[in-house]
Amino acid sequence: MDAGAGGAGRRVIEQRGLYFDELEEGVAYAHRPGRTVTETDNVLFTTMTMNTQSLHLDAAWSAGQPFGQRLMNSMFTLATMVGQSVPQLTQGTIIAQLGLTDVSFPHPLFHGDTLYTETVVTGKRLSSSRPGQGIVTMEHTGRNQDGTVVALATRSCLMWTRDAHTSAQPGSQPASQQAAQQGGSREAASPEAAEKGRIEA
Repeated sequence: MDAGAGGAGRRVIEQRGLYFDELEEGVAYAHRPGRTVTETDNVLFTTMTMNTQSLHLDAAWSAGQPFGQRLMNSMFTLATMVGQSVPQLTQGTIIAQLGLTDVSFPHPLFHGDTLYTETVVTGKRLSSSRPGQGIVTMEHTGRNQDGTVVALATRSCLMWTRDAHTSAQPGSQPASQQAAQQGGSREAASPEAAEKGRIEA
């Protein structure tokens, strides 16, 4: 970040996701706002990805099919569900997405529906070969405005620990060292204080 972004003497709180050490297992992270999906989303995404499926493009034909209307492209639903988790969980704190498994779509998403996503961290472990990094497993659940589950996916990500990422920045030092220089405050160095700062932003 530009050192002058906050102005002279002003504290700067940068929007980001959570580091490996801040993520809590078993907690449900509810991502907001929801995303109301449209016909334009469906047609544009489908044609951009060279998908000629009539269920997404042909309203007249789809009217004669079991659901009686076009369905949102399930790849759009999956991408949006993962995307909704980014600002709260992985923005600037992820190193790489490692994989997606157990993807399913229990119910269609239709034009005009609103997708709401929540994520549960089901596992986390420090990497044995990459110091300062850890592997996090997340279960994403997407629901429509009525609470019906429309998508599920398990995702694994390689994530930074807070100190390792801070140390990797040019001219930076670990958060624990910064706290020590500021008087060794336990609150300043704690994940709880860091999360409080994020909420205040």
